Amino acid sequence: GSVMDVVDFVHAYRKALNNRMDEITRVLSTGGAKDIEAYRSMCGEVQGISQALYEFDALLKKANYDDASST
Repeated sequence: GSVMDVVDFVHAYRKALNNRMDEITRVLSTGGAKDIEAYRSMCGEVQGISQALYEFDALLKKANYDDASST
């Protein structure tokens, strides 16, 4: 694969995770959690995605991937 393939992957992965976080945040901010268990589950998912993005960016930075902070 070419370098462009990696760039496309990084952007697509980050976009997908950020879109999911935005979706959950929208549901939470409009009172969309049906009960406390659903609320906790959604909060946990947001925390997990946030951690995954942090680790992903840290690995990219360690690999000297210049685009790590541009999205």
